[in-house]
Amino acid sequence: MQKSILIIGACGQIGTELTMALREQYGNDSVIASDIREGSDGLMDSGPFELLDATNYEAIEDVVMHYEIEEIYLMAAMLSATAEKFPMRAWNLNMNSLFNVLNLAKEKKIDKIFWPSSIAVFGPNTPKDETPQHTLMEPSTVYGISKQSGERWCEYYFKKFGVDVRSIRYPGLISWKTQPGGGTTDYAVEIYHEAIKNGRYKSFLAKGTKLPMMFMDDAIRATISIMEVKPEKLSIRSSYNLSAMSFAPEEIAESIKNHFPDFEMFYNPDFRQQIANSWPSSIDDSKAVEDWWWAPEFNLEKTTMEMLENLSK
Repeated sequence: MQKSILIIGACGQIGTELTMALREQYGNDSVIASDIREGSDGLMDSGPFELLDATNYEAIEDVVMHYEIEEIYLMAAMLSATAEKFPMRAWNLNMNSLFNVLNLAKEKKIDKIFWPSSIAVFGPNTPKDETPQHTLMEPSTVYGISKQSGERWCEYYFKKFGVDVRSIRYPGLISWKTQPGGGTTDYAVEIYHEAIKNGRYKSFLAKGTKLPMMFMDDAIRATISIMEVKPEKLSIRSSYNLSAMSFAPEEIAESIKNHFPDFEMFYNPDFRQQIANSWPSSIDDSKAVEDWWWAPEFNLEKTTMEMLENLSK
C-alpha cells in the first residue's frame, strides 16, 4: 500500500533506522527524510531528503504540501542528558515541533502522526518495578517534563479535534548502526564499542542501576506496528508503555564477558546517575500487548551477540 510519509529528525539515532525501514516497506520515493543537517550516505542516497527546522511551521507545511504528505513521524528531540545542559533550547525544540505537526493534522493537512514519548515521563515517586500504564508521574528532568506535557497535548488534540496521533514510551535503545544522541542510557551502546576497541569501559552509571532497555530492531518494529493498527483498536492516546528487557550495568558487562572474558568494567557515576535514579527499573506494557499485540524479539544475550558481531565487522 502506497502512502506519502515525512520523517522529521531523520538523521538521529532512531530516525536513521526508521527511515530505512519505512523506505524498504513503502518504497524509497514515498518516504521523505528531513532534518536540520544532512545524514549518513546511506540515508541521503536512498531517497528524497529535505533540510528542515522542526520548529518552523511554515517550512514543514511547505514540505507537506509539496510531497502531499499523509503521515508524519516526528523524531526530532533533544534527549535527557543534553536537555539538562540546554533546558530552554530543549523545551523549544521538543514542544514547538510537536505543536507544529499537531496543528497540521488539526487543519486536515495530514492524516496521522507518530510522536515518541519516553520512560523519562516517570519520576522518583513513580512505582519503579513493573511501572503501570497509568500511574503517578512527576518527572524531574527537562526532557521528561517536555515528554509528559507532550503526552497530555496529544491526548487533548485527539479528544478535542480528532487528531490521529500515536505514541509509545521508548525505553533506552541499543543499536550498532548509529551513534547515541545524548541520552542517559547511552552507556548501553558505548560499552560495546569500548569492549571491542579497548577491552574495558568506564560506566557513567553505578552498579545496580537497573533500567528498561530495548534493541533498536524491536523499537523500529513497534513504531511501524502501532502506525498500522486500526484506530479503533487503540485505547491509549497519550502514549503506550513499551518493554523488552531490564538490566543494570554489571549485567551487560557479564553478557559481554561471555564473549570477551578479559573485558573490564569500571564505574564513575556522573550527573546522569541522578536522572537514572528517577526512572523505572521495569515496565508493564500489558496495554500494548492487549491493544496491538506487542511482543519483543530481543533479550540481553541476543542483543549482545548482535552488537558484538556487527561492531566487530
